[in-house]
Amino acid sequence: EEYHAWNAAPKVVVTALFGLVKEKADGKSATLSDVVAGDRLKYLGKKGCWLKVEFPDGRTGFIHKSEAKTEADWRRSLDQSPEAILASAKSMLGFPYLWAGMSPKGIDCSGLVRTALFMHDIIIPRDSGPMSRVGDRIMDRSELIPGDLVFFGKYREDGSPRVSHVGFYLGEGRFIHSMGLVQISSFNPEDPCYDAYNTGRYLFGGRVLPYINQHEELTTTLTNTYYAE
Repeated sequence: EEYHAWNAAPKVVVTALFGLVKEKADGKSATLSDVVAGDRLKYLGKKGCWLKVEFPDGRTGFIHKSEAKTEADWRRSLDQSPEAILASAKSMLGFPYLWAGMSPKGIDCSGLVRTALFMHDIIIPRDSGPMSRVGDRIMDRSELIPGDLVFFGKYREDGSPRVSHVGFYLGEGRFIHSMGLVQISSFNPEDPCYDAYNTGRYLFGGRVLPYINQHEELTTTLTNTYYAE
């Protein structure tokens, strides 16, 4: 019952890459907790430039409006275009790689893709292998368009792909991914960002954005059972 009540309650969505929840509606107040982009907290009301929120454990505090929006305002401003999603991915350039990381504090390759999409209310499987089975597979690299996913790895003896890395295609032969840190690389040998290693293990692309809520593994918080129940 508590789970369903939490899901049904009005929410605040963290929109800043990093944010702080304060004990009082005052920037000089003690910090109750840090939060990251995409976090959701129960919405309890407004106080000036602050939103009063509650954590699942019952703690209450305040987050500044520059770092979060009410869910209603957030949905009105949602932009699921490739340009907006890639801008969110680029906002994490230079962030450190962390295996299994899924936030700007530290992020791995599939975490970068999942986090950038989640910031725009798109939920995709956590890991690169399952991600590669969503949407259309693009075998010809020349047919990639900005916003497509690019997958890397190797083929097994039986010809099936073993996907071990993923990023976003940016256009003009470039892609953004997390390897060591979030960075932009290129398939083009004449580009200063040329990445011979990943070019050599490129497998295929994946076009997922046209299939939001049309594929069981590509949902939103309005349709995903974890959030919608």
